Amino acid sequence: MKKTSILLTAFLISATVSAQGLDFSGTWKLNTTKSKLGTEFSMAPKEIIIAQKDNDLNVEKHSSFQDQEFTTNDKFTLDGKECINQGWQDSQKKSTAVWSEDKKSLKITSKLSIGDGGELTIIEVYKMDAGNMIIESSSSSSYGELTETMVYDKQ
Repeated sequence: MKKTSILLTAFLISATVSAQGLDFSGTWKLNTTKSKLGTEFSMAPKEIIIAQKDNDLNVEKHSSFQDQEFTTNDKFTLDGKECINQGWQDSQKKSTAVWSEDKKSLKITSKLSIGDGGELTIIEVYKMDAGNMIIESSSSSSYGELTETMVYDKQ
């Protein structure tokens, strides 16, 4: 009876963890050797710090563009509801974060207005592979499209 109770408890705990999806929490550094980045331009942050708890996901990205360092902070809920964060140049970035059916990846879709009156759409799919965080990113706007696979090592 005691063995059955232990197995049942272990099963319930693992079912709860898998129902919530992966935990991406931690500090992650870009591994440029393993990544497939844009040749002319890359949106890949050098470092990402993630805090994930219950239904909340906070993502802090450290990037550089044209020799300027900058940090973005986004807060998402993991229930698919729209979240609004600061975009570029006083714009708003509207995003949704949705788990895949098997809870092995998280898809964040973001949209924001851009200078020509159009819209930029960014889709990021977060996954784990052999201890690395993988972000498959695609963006599209009137300026063109960019697809990258970013691989991050946990620090």
